[in-house]
This record gives sequence, C-alpha cells and structure tokens, in this order.
Amino acid sequence: MIGRVVLLVAVLATGCLDQLAPEQSEPLRPLCVDEDSDPDTDVSFADDIQPLFDRPDLGCADCHTPGGVQPIGLRVSGLNLSSYAALLRGGDQSGADIVLAGRPCESVLVQKVGQAPPFGARMPLDGPPFLAERELQQLSDWIAEGADDD
Repeated sequence: MIGRVVLLVAVLATGCLDQLAPEQSEPLRPLCVDEDSDPDTDVSFADDIQPLFDRPDLGCADCHTPGGVQPIGLRVSGLNLSSYAALLRGGDQSGADIVLAGRPCESVLVQKVGQAPPFGARMPLDGPPFLAERELQQLSDWIAEGADDD
C-alpha cells in the first residue's frame, strides 16, 4: 500500500498524470441533431408516424390508447397516442413538451423512444423490439420539419 502511495506521489510530482489518462476520441456521431436528415423527403404524421405507434409488435397503441389491449401507459402517464391532437396534449409529466416542433432533441417523445432516455424507462416498456434507427430518424425528422398534422 505504501508503495502505491509513493508511486502516486511521484507521478503527481513529475507531472506525468496526463500520461495515465485514458485516450479519448470524438463521438462517432452526435446523440441528437435538431435538423432534418433528408430535407428532400417529407415525413407525414398520418402516413409515417401514426403507423409506427400502431405497429402491433411495438405495442404503443396497446398501452397508450383508450382501446388498447392493456392501456396501462395511458392510465399511468396520461399519454394518448390514438391521434395527432391527443399526442400533442402530451402526458401528465411531459405535457406540451412531448413534441416541440422544430426541436426533436428536446421533445420528450424522441427522448423516451431513444436509446438512453434522460429519465424513466425506454419505451416501449416491454421492449425489445424498439424503434429501429431508421424509424427513430423518421420520428426526429417529422418533428424537425415542424411536426405537422399531414
């Protein structure tokens, strides 16, 4: 033990501590970007986003709609994914921050279905499966484009 302390003091005294630090590199990609990844392709709520919520294997509609098989997500969180208007009302915790038009990175919806939500569990709660990377990007792009009801 004394030998380790002496070694640490010697390292600190010689200024070599930087040599012991792990090598770090830049992230391979940013965690979130508020820009549309493909400005030439419009994302539609009705054609692209609502069908994601309605996919049986994800179970979003099973938990977060009044007619869901087990609407526990609706009862616990208050988040209803049955329509555009219901989605924008948000849940008990998220409120209107569920979808912030033009700001997908700050939108609770994107955070909760992403790989590392800043709070609570990743959705769907009983996943996998989770949204694929392409689907996550589509959701983010829809919000970046203004989160229109189209």
